[in-house]
Amino acid sequence: MDKSFMVLQKILQAANMRQKVIASNIANADTPGYKAKDIKFGEFLDRELKLSTTSPGHIKNKSNSGVNGRIVVEDTLSWGDGNNVELNVEVGKMTENSLTYDAAIKILNSKIKMYRMAIKGGG
Repeated sequence: MDKSFMVLQKILQAANMRQKVIASNIANADTPGYKAKDIKFGEFLDRELKLSTTSPGHIKNKSNSGVNGRIVVEDTLSWGDGNNVELNVEVGKMTENSLTYDAAIKILNSKIKMYRMAIKGGG
């Protein structure tokens, strides 16, 4: 099996974990003192996909914060009660995370379909 299946599995697991963290943020939007949390994918993708710039014309990956599987507490200004959850920001994160998950599923399905076609002989 090629490495892409393992990378896709890790992306799906991280997206699942991030969904739970975002849902927790939304559930605690009115909890005094609660600090929003998030999971970043940047370093994970750099490490797993070996993204590197080998030419000055390549675009550098700007998202280098966060570590796969580790929850990061958001360090943003908080409301008067110490809570820093902003519902519109969390809904945006949830939408972005859903798109990441859906893209990984589509890629995984395409790869499985290609393997099936190869096994059946293209027909």
